[in-house]
Amino acid sequence: IPSQTTSASNPAMPSNKASKQKPCHHCNSRLASAPPGTSTIHYEKSWLYRHCSLQQRDRQAQKSGQLFSGLLALNVVFLGSAFISSMIFNHVAITLADVWILLSILKVLCLCWIIYYLLGTSRQPHAVLYRDTHAGPVWIRGSLLLFGTFSILLNVFQIGYSVIQINCKSKVEIVFPSIEILFVATQAFFLWHHSKDCIQVQHNLTRCGLMLTIATNLLLWLLAVTNDSIHMEIESQLLMQRTDSCTCPNTTTCKVFQKGYILLYPFNTEYCLICCSVLYVMWKNVGRRISHHHIAHVKPKFKLQGVVFGPLLGAAAVIIGICVFMMYQIQATGSAPNYQVFVLYYSYYIVLLPLMCVVAVIGTIIHTLEKRELDTLKNPTRSLDVVLLMGAALGQIAMSYFSIVAIVATNPRDMLNSLILSYSVLLIFQYITQNIFIIDGLQRQPYVEEEVSEERSREAPEQRRVSVLELGQEFRRVSLSYIHTYSHLSWKRKALKEISFFLVLCNIILWIMPTFGAHPVFENGLQKSFYGYSTWFAIVNFGLPLSVFYRMHSVGGLLEVYVSA
Repeated sequence: IPSQTTSASNPAMPSNKASKQKPCHHCNSRLASAPPGTSTIHYEKSWLYRHCSLQQRDRQAQKSGQLFSGLLALNVVFLGSAFISSMIFNHVAITLADVWILLSILKVLCLCWIIYYLLGTSRQPHAVLYRDTHAGPVWIRGSLLLFGTFSILLNVFQIGYSVIQINCKSKVEIVFPSIEILFVATQAFFLWHHSKDCIQVQHNLTRCGLMLTIATNLLLWLLAVTNDSIHMEIESQLLMQRTDSCTCPNTTTCKVFQKGYILLYPFNTEYCLICCSVLYVMWKNVGRRISHHHIAHVKPKFKLQGVVFGPLLGAAAVIIGICVFMMYQIQATGSAPNYQVFVLYYSYYIVLLPLMCVVAVIGTIIHTLEKRELDTLKNPTRSLDVVLLMGAALGQIAMSYFSIVAIVATNPRDMLNSLILSYSVLLIFQYITQNIFIIDGLQRQPYVEEEVSEERSREAPEQRRVSVLELGQEFRRVSLSYIHTYSHLSWKRKALKEISFFLVLCNIILWIMPTFGAHPVFENGLQKSFYGYSTWFAIVNFGLPLSVFYRMHSVGGLLEVYVSA
């Protein structure tokens, strides 16, 4: 708008310069007072004109704001990491209560900013002129709501467990989860309604608030991973003996709180990581102006049509995986897992992983045969998805390579060692092939559904005619419509939908098994005896949470590929 006003009031000024740069008010006064035809060229080459560009000033302000807010988050993360590390290595000087107090202060600051954003910043005039349609898809917000609900239940169980043992528990153990409940609920509401915002006011304050919230969630994730590692260490009865004098009374209520806390613990770590990813996209969208070229004219929707074999094979993999997981858990809770349960566990992976690799390679080949153009528009959500997929895969790949070296250097001919070796090699190939398939699919433009409206218009009179028929005939009509939709798709779209849906179900079961307690890397004893307990414990502590997050995040990417097909 300023550039149009300037070019209109000064015809002598070239239109291309006026459209590229927007002079400030002082520049306009200088130009208006200058004689016509003589000062325009000197003015465009002058130092004043080059430094009055609003576009350049906006870019500098954006970079400065991102740098300052990033440094703020970096310092907060380092401070919190120092507290948590000090608690681990010297739990006498720095206790868990000290870490909880620091995190409570950070959560209160984040709550103050979120409330201010909800009631103040977002309600200002022209605050949210643009919304990023790619940010915060429905399955990401749905998983955020699901994991947030379970995180709240987790803190409720923790409060109940602490109240029962109030005689030997400190007040901080009740206050911390109470603040956590308020923080989780407020943050979930904030991200559900405002994850797509491209805020246009109070840029620096919003960036600092978002980065502070990201840093707080990262520290909560780090603390949760540390406590989960200690919990697995106690459950496995490896080295630590419980020195806490507090014991759970032999009552049903206490047992319920204790088991519920252990069961719901993995959801808290996933909730923190999802929040970090959504908040980072919001941080990238602060001050972003989206042109009409970035707005998708056709927004694909998730429809369970066009897939038959993918859901069947995926459901079979899920059912078999649940049976294997239950057998493993029964053996693990009763006593030390025996040889047969390890063979069964690794055999399931050795059968499933090659199938996942093959279908991912086929899907990548189909992508190369397609005529769909690449989506080259700026998309912070897609860029973050690619970074998270590549970064989270490093955890399991690192664990696999350490396992390969340990097995090859000891006794690779043993049956169980051969299974673990094959499992580790196949995991590396499966991660690589699946990442290539997902990333290639995310960068493709979705298909344009031109035939759907015609098909619906043809089916509308039929739906009105059969609305009075019996339920059996209605079910038959729906089945025929489904078959017609399936046969209407091209073979490439059918294959992509089948492959994506099959991989979604496979990644779900591969997320469930390590999340809820199946950790053979702790219990088989091979890597632990080779590297030593401390070294292997640190390797698994790094890789296992990332591998769990990878499975969950890949489900979202595969759903994007499914919808775009």
